[in-house]
Amino acid sequence: MGKGGGSHHYSLKNFESGEIIRAKASNLTVKFKNMVEVASAIRKMTIARANAYLKNVLDHKECVPFRKFKSGIGKCRQAKQFKTVNGRWPQNAAKCMIDLLKNVVANCEFYGKDPADYIIGHIQVSQAAISTRRTYRAHGRINPYTRHLSHVQVVLTEKVVQK
Repeated sequence: MGKGGGSHHYSLKNFESGEIIRAKASNLTVKFKNMVEVASAIRKMTIARANAYLKNVLDHKECVPFRKFKSGIGKCRQAKQFKTVNGRWPQNAAKCMIDLLKNVVANCEFYGKDPADYIIGHIQVSQAAISTRRTYRAHGRINPYTRHLSHVQVVLTEKVVQK
């Protein structure tokens, strides 16, 4: 297979296959920009902390800091803990990320590993093909109605034990 669509193409290349656990989801109907911000928020977290954090996002107890795609994003007092001011609570992105973390935990248990020994070492969100529909406008015109879908890949790496 070439560049697109293969079921085994991950962007993380330099690893021993026994050290990592991975999972991916393709063509998620989640806004790409929201998914990027959620992914960068949970990077380097443990699975338990990431799940608790995402559940807090769904309950509006913690926010997702918006750093990269922050144009037009309002200020949020909860973003102070991330040393920024812009934040939101993207529901759909958080739900999809919880499902993907369930998948990677299942993969972990399939290989006989304990998920508590791993952190989210690598997480990447890529743009999927743009879904286009049509909307009808005044005076007989038609405009595109586009949706920016997401691909996500998660790689768990073993925790480095402090000596």
